[in-house]
Amino acid sequence: MRSMFVLPLLLAGLTIASCGSSATSSAPVEETETTSVAEPATDASPTDTTTAEPVAADSTENSAALAAVYVQDAVAIAGADPVAYFTEGAYVPGSAEFTHEWSGATWQFASAANRDTFASNPAQYAPQYGGFCAWAVSQGYTAAIDPTAWSIVDDKLYLNYDANIQARWERDIPGNIAQADANWPAVAQ
Repeated sequence: MRSMFVLPLLLAGLTIASCGSSATSSAPVEETETTSVAEPATDASPTDTTTAEPVAADSTENSAALAAVYVQDAVAIAGADPVAYFTEGAYVPGSAEFTHEWSGATWQFASAANRDTFASNPAQYAPQYGGFCAWAVSQGYTAAIDPTAWSIVDDKLYLNYDANIQARWERDIPGNIAQADANWPAVAQ
């Protein structure tokens, strides 16, 4: 299994391949002496007491529906407004006042306008890989996300476990996307 050999190299701070990509992302990542690693589980971050559960998509939905959705505190993507990443270029918490049911999960929004925008074309605004950590999916498993660790690449939203994992993701965005696309949705089952 390739990921068994790649992970030790990444933990040692080595990269296998690196290439540039034009992407929008959250605030610059500050490197720290310790590096967090997303564990091969769907649990939320170690300081969070909630859990993440994959939610199977309703088989009657169209093919654009997600195979599974990252759910925390009973809402998709930890309650983040997925439309705001595109319209405001920032993480914006959603509100229980503005919700939409899609792909077997409840999605929250900061406004009725964002809810209606999402409802008109959910696949355009929903994060890739059901909102699970994009880097983890590229490695062959699912992991929780921090909604403040995000990137938009080629008009698609990608979320990561935390800022340290996002830095790893950004070392080879095209390669990580290609590998995650190959792994998804098998890793969500």
